[in-house]
Amino acid sequence: MKNYFLRRFIYSLFTIFLIATVTFFMMHSIPGGPFTREKPVPPEIMRALNAKYHLDDPLIVQYVDYLKGLVTFDMGPSFSKTGTSVNDLIKAGFPITARVGFLAVLLITVLGLPVGIISALRQNRPIDYFVMFMATLGVTIPSFVLATVFIYFFAGKLGWFPPFGLATPLGYVGPVIALSGYSLSFVARLTRSSMLEVLRQDYIRTARANGLKELSVLGKHAMKNALIPVVTYLGPTIAALMTGSFVVERIFAIPGIGRYFVESVSNRDYTTIMGVTVLYAAFYVLMVFLVDVLYAIIDPRIKFEKESG
Repeated sequence: MKNYFLRRFIYSLFTIFLIATVTFFMMHSIPGGPFTREKPVPPEIMRALNAKYHLDDPLIVQYVDYLKGLVTFDMGPSFSKTGTSVNDLIKAGFPITARVGFLAVLLITVLGLPVGIISALRQNRPIDYFVMFMATLGVTIPSFVLATVFIYFFAGKLGWFPPFGLATPLGYVGPVIALSGYSLSFVARLTRSSMLEVLRQDYIRTARANGLKELSVLGKHAMKNALIPVVTYLGPTIAALMTGSFVVERIFAIPGIGRYFVESVSNRDYTTIMGVTVLYAAFYVLMVFLVDVLYAIIDPRIKFEKESG
């Protein structure tokens, strides 16, 4: 098991290194720079800015300095926000984004899994048809459409929720629904189809024939195997939700990390773009690693053994 964790840890670090490297050189290959504006900047000011932020150094020197900063968790200064570092932007925006994302993940798991299981157990019955209709509708509506409809109807017409911001607990309702709409519907459909496939297996029929209680058959045998594809999907989804949706945050005026990313792209803020990208990559790699660990917990047949061949 120790070898498995060590191997996966090394793979994860190498993946983050590759993403950071590719992002760095892609950013510096784009024409222009962080101080390029529609109105030309005087050459002497441009030279002073480049010298201040070491943008006049050779590219390989900038790359090495960037990697040194990553090792020490120093993402560097923000080019578009004077006197502010990328670390400060992440500290300010990530907790807000993570709270909204966590609530969305909670809604997906608490509602999506039971709904999918109930739909599978009541196959071809009215509740199954209703769940599948709503789930199909949910996966076809983009998050920005759901967010716009929510603001127009529930916030504007009915006045039940605030249209923008997170000043009150009710302010979280709209962003959470918009973020979780697609994934909630997809998890319900995926859980239903996976559960139906498992319930048709021979070992389920054998367990029932041996007189096991239905609750035991579902809980100990069917549900564990049915959750494997769901866990596979939830891992990357959690990483995406916890690191924010740029569009949803923009619509609801949430001061999360997504807003800084959008602004940094518009301003060609290299350091902010790379910092947020590396943060998302690290979170994604972590969730993929946790999914592999959950495989062995859910299904005892999956072991942390040395791979053969």
